[in-house]
Amino acid sequence: MRIAKRIFLFVATNILIIATLSIVMSVFNIQPYLDAKGINYPSLMIFCVLWGFGGAFISLALSRVMAKWSMGVKIIDPQTTNPEMRSLVVKVHAYAKRAGIEKMPEVGYYESDELNAFATGPTKNRSLVAVSTGLLANMTERELNGVLAHEVAHVANGDMVTMTLVQGVVNSFVMFLARVIGFFASQFVAEDKRTIVQFGIVIALEIALGILGMIVVSAFSRKREYRADSDGAHLSSTEEMISALQRLKVNYQIPQADDQPAIASLKISGKAGGFMKLFSTHPDLDDRIERLKAQPARASRSRTSK
Repeated sequence: MRIAKRIFLFVATNILIIATLSIVMSVFNIQPYLDAKGINYPSLMIFCVLWGFGGAFISLALSRVMAKWSMGVKIIDPQTTNPEMRSLVVKVHAYAKRAGIEKMPEVGYYESDELNAFATGPTKNRSLVAVSTGLLANMTERELNGVLAHEVAHVANGDMVTMTLVQGVVNSFVMFLARVIGFFASQFVAEDKRTIVQFGIVIALEIALGILGMIVVSAFSRKREYRADSDGAHLSSTEEMISALQRLKVNYQIPQADDQPAIASLKISGKAGGFMKLFSTHPDLDDRIERLKAQPARASRSRTSK
């Protein structure tokens, strides 16, 4: 049932993106980038930027809703009388205030055995922090503090928007280069075959360049993870942040194959080995722990459980 829901949401989101961007192109009378003289580069650039950034930002705008529907996130009422849920909300809001966030994030949980958490949302004042039931059941309070501080640091640093901008730039370059190369390569075949040849080359290049683009986006994501670790240690304490990562190292479970990539990039952990490390959105846990140990120790500031 959950897989069917995610497939439906994926299809519905892409239909919405295509429809929205098509309307925008029509309203602003954006002309085709191919004409009798060849490539109209200004039109091609507008086309690529519109589709490259448009899809990324529409997905970002819907990220909280998509997370709730696809992951089954249950939002916790800040006034709940459940002591465990109340404590979770208090912790997240305390870290958010400490980080200078004006509007408190929504706080929720989702059913999963994995030890993980994520942050998402279109802006830092319209964000969601969610944790798995597996994390709540298996982490100590100190470890939980580190995880929550890390996720709030993502929100405070605006990583959702930053990663969307990076993805938009990569998408635009991939689309632009694929179409320019495809056009010139198709000029070497018979005129009656150029359209189909160009189409095939563009598709192949978008796949190949898209894979290379994933390496760039993933590398940038790993840098944001280091920063979220460091800032999370400032919001809670270095010791709590290290404790959280050490527990993840011991209890780590591979994320489910149908996790949403946009959500997975802002989770607390991820894992890949060998060549696949280039595509990992998270650095190696050992490396993250060593970097934190090398930082000047900060006294614990976690008083959120009171």
